[in-house]
Amino acid sequence: MKMTVKTIKPRNPFVAASLRRVAGSHAASPRARRQAEQRLLRAELERLKPSP
Repeated sequence: MKMTVKTIKPRNPFVAASLRRVAGSHAASPRARRQAEQRLLRAELERLKPSP
């Protein structure tokens, strides 16, 4: 008599990633937004410097 073993359902790889917080929204993080604002501010200040 042959024995058959049922295969288990494979795990969803996206769930594991989201549990480790690898996956997330496509929006920029607060840190990225803050850094972008700092770059814009530096560029604006550089543009406003008086020429010698």
